[in-house]
Amino acid sequence: MLGLMQDWPLTLDKILDHAARWHGEREIVSRSVEGPIVRTTYAEVHRRAKRLSNALKGLGIKPGDRVATLAWNSARHIEAWYAIMVIGAVCHTLNPRLFPDQLCYIINHAEDQVLFTDLTFLPTIIERRADMKTVRQVIVMTDEGHMASVGLDGALCFETLVEENGEDCAWGGFDENTACGLCYTSGTTGNPKGVLYSHRSNFLHTLVTLQRDFMGLSVQDTVLAVVPMFHANAWGLPHGAALAGADLILPDRFLQAEPLAQLIAAERPTLMGCVPTIFADLLRYADEHPDLDLSSLSNAACGGSAVPRQLMRDFQERHGVRIFQAWGMTETSPVATYSRPDENAEHDDAYWDDRARQGRAMPWVELRLIGDGGVEVPWDGQSTGEIEVRGPWIAARYFHGEEDDEKFDSGWLRTGDIAAVDDRGYVQITDRSKDVIKSGGEWISSVELENEVMAHPAVIEAAVIARPDERWAERPLCCVVLREGSTVDAQELAEHLSERVAKWWIPEEFAFIEEVPKTSVGKFDKKVLRAMLADGSLEGRMRASSGGGREGGPTPSR
Repeated sequence: MLGLMQDWPLTLDKILDHAARWHGEREIVSRSVEGPIVRTTYAEVHRRAKRLSNALKGLGIKPGDRVATLAWNSARHIEAWYAIMVIGAVCHTLNPRLFPDQLCYIINHAEDQVLFTDLTFLPTIIERRADMKTVRQVIVMTDEGHMASVGLDGALCFETLVEENGEDCAWGGFDENTACGLCYTSGTTGNPKGVLYSHRSNFLHTLVTLQRDFMGLSVQDTVLAVVPMFHANAWGLPHGAALAGADLILPDRFLQAEPLAQLIAAERPTLMGCVPTIFADLLRYADEHPDLDLSSLSNAACGGSAVPRQLMRDFQERHGVRIFQAWGMTETSPVATYSRPDENAEHDDAYWDDRARQGRAMPWVELRLIGDGGVEVPWDGQSTGEIEVRGPWIAARYFHGEEDDEKFDSGWLRTGDIAAVDDRGYVQITDRSKDVIKSGGEWISSVELENEVMAHPAVIEAAVIARPDERWAERPLCCVVLREGSTVDAQELAEHLSERVAKWWIPEEFAFIEEVPKTSVGKFDKKVLRAMLADGSLEGRMRASSGGGREGGPTPSR
């Protein structure tokens, strides 16, 4: 027997409809690509997104078609986001920090039909336009005044499309399991893998993040979404702010400590979501400017990599900023656990121990640890195993099915993270099963770096491991074996990589060794290299003087 309730699909048009109807006057504040602060409202975003939906239909976009965005966080990006999703098309958010070859691969793999882009990324698009085989139309997210300098034949102007189309557009009306978003993860070796979100998965994720024990958004809040929209929908913060009726602040590409601090002081956000690197930069800036008031951030969320305990404690004790740690990944939409201990408890060492853990699973997320031999590991706080999760916003397979057998285990997602869980359900991640490197919240593939280093004629073997870094959490260290009679230094290798990988992937340090340790089956034994790094026996380390590393790369925190 079925219940006698109304059939009301959980689709994302209902979130923006709700925001426009009940919180239409609440603000969305953006730093624009062109520079000035731009203020709009949920009601205005709703009207403009309707017009943009009609423009997309006029360009032939149908339900199921993929439409890409290559853009920073802004009101225009929000308008494009909803305009695409609520007509049944799929919004494919592209990560501009990827190397152009990877971007072209992802665009063609997704079969993107239309591409929205900020002015920032036009040089890359112009250079590689011919390689974007499936893209029929490019829309530049600017006004007519800036179109004269675009230099891309056939490109359309975002503001002109909004102006020329009407607001009468039917949204929704399809199954809640309809795909709405596509985000590629580079957290595995090889080519990035596509994670295809549904309206239902995003809707349910949004509902849970509003709960008090998690992000706890309400109409009294102002949300500063620093985490990019191309990182799993900015962790769901724009959806959550719209549903709660909270003001939303979008900083575009201005993610350095000084402009962020000025934005916080001026707009007084209560919640900010970003990676630990940005919080660390912001703490240094706040310490150097004692008159700066950041105390409005009573409920900041941090993730992407482990959040240092001391960072959270220093921020709270010196500036009144409370940072809570979240854990997840692109495949989990992304938040799966959240660490928010009882605020009424004494702030002793045990309390800070909990704050430094990855937290407890959110409602409807099931979690288990699988050890050697596929045996489930007990939750005793000591035994470790790989985290596997399942739930309504957890991926069931990849777009086009790549690596499904490797990544999915009878309905569970293998996360690749090794952890212990205590008897209260607090997760403590201890390691990763893959050798990818997470630097400032971004993945770096050790395999790809090794292949590009070994393309140098003087190199016979190369193995990349993570070395600890105070600012970025991890940076790549490349261990190199040279061909007999060959000579090359760290600077030459960094310059060699500069034409092959994203600049922020390039290691600052190279270790020249006689042989890469091997396992019994002939694979590089990186456990040995990591042990040598830890005990100081990895000799011959040389530093590239310039041209590589996070300092010169397209990182959001500079």
